[in-house]
Formats: sequence, structure tokens, C-alpha cells
Amino acid sequence: MPSMFVNLPVTDLERAKGFYTALGFTINPLFTDHNAACVVVEEGHNYFMILVREFFQTFTDLPIGDPAVAPSVSTAIFLDTREAVDAAVAAGVSAGGAEPRAAADYGFMYQRQLTDPDGNLIEFGWMDPVAAAQGPEAYAAPES
Repeated sequence: MPSMFVNLPVTDLERAKGFYTALGFTINPLFTDHNAACVVVEEGHNYFMILVREFFQTFTDLPIGDPAVAPSVSTAIFLDTREAVDAAVAAGVSAGGAEPRAAADYGFMYQRQLTDPDGNLIEFGWMDPVAAAQGPEAYAAPES
């Protein structure tokens, strides 16, 4: 299975590391220095690379936007339960993040949005296993 790394610019690396570890993620010290930290979301598969803005700028000739003003990406992480979603968002808010909008409850799917201290958007969600496997219509269909 491929691995995915989502690169995020941050203004304060230590503050960002504290925020992401408060969410329950870990930092891989082998790929962490004064410019960047590797946040392990799911070992072997999914990671955030949080990079100080100056270092992030070395990867592109285009100007870096301010995600707090003009977000251009939202990373969605789905968890096993609605309670886990609520706990993750509560931990993120306690660690300096913000919840910019109310939870969205679609019955078969539940999502909450969180911003890190720099304004990068992260959505935590839960989806009913039936809907995840067969689509939302299967969740709503009566048993036959």
C-alpha cells in the first residue's frame, strides 16, 4: 500500500508538534529537525509533514498562502466512532486549535472541522460501516 504525506506550512514548529501530538499522533524523530517534523497519523501509511514556512517555500516557486485566511486544502481523517471524533476535536481545541463551524450530522456520517493553530483545516469524521461499504443509500434502506 502506498504511503501519503500531507505537507503543511506552520509558523511555530514546536507549537504545531504539541497540537498534533495532543490529537494522539506521534512524531517520528528520524524525520524531524528544526525545519520540519514528521507526524505519524497511521504508521506505514499516512503522515503530516509540518514544515516551517521558510522551509516549505523551498519546495515551490509560488507564494505560500495563509490557510487561516484562504484555505486551499482540508484533510479528512475518519475514526471508528462518533465519540472518537468528538474526543479528537476537543483535544485539538484544548491544544490551541479552533472549531470554525458546527458539526455536520448526516445520520450515516458525522463530521467535525478543526483548524490547527496556523489555520490548516482538518476534518474528523465517522461513517457507518454499512454506508462505507455499500453507499449512503444502503444505510437508509429498510431491512428486507
